[in-house]
Amino acid sequence: MRVHGQCHCGAISYQADVTPGTVAICHCSDCQAFAGGPYRAMIRPDPATFELQGTPSEYLKTADSGRQRAQGFCGTCGSHLYAADPDGGNLSLRIGVIAERHELGEPVRQIWCDSALSWAFDLEGVKRTARQS
Repeated sequence: MRVHGQCHCGAISYQADVTPGTVAICHCSDCQAFAGGPYRAMIRPDPATFELQGTPSEYLKTADSGRQRAQGFCGTCGSHLYAADPDGGNLSLRIGVIAERHELGEPVRQIWCDSALSWAFDLEGVKRTARQS
């Protein structure tokens, strides 16, 4: 499936091919901090199909293990776009900026669950509204 991603201000966009039904959620403390939320949802594209327009800013994060990941984001609006190894491999796209995000299917796995907030797995009883009132 071809997807199209774009930062909030439109300065950076991309397209890539992904396989629907392969969304993952990461609960690690780094993803919580980068997302400003309880977790981050992502999908891996076919790297050969990834086409980037614009010049994202990158922050090179070094984990406690020594592994490095480049966090790609818009330097103007701050939208997080992707993460990748420093050589561009092991790419993952942030689904919140993908236009077709509703067609990607539900997440199929969750990782770093030991870091999850206690309430992140069950939101069934939380009141839902269509809009902020």
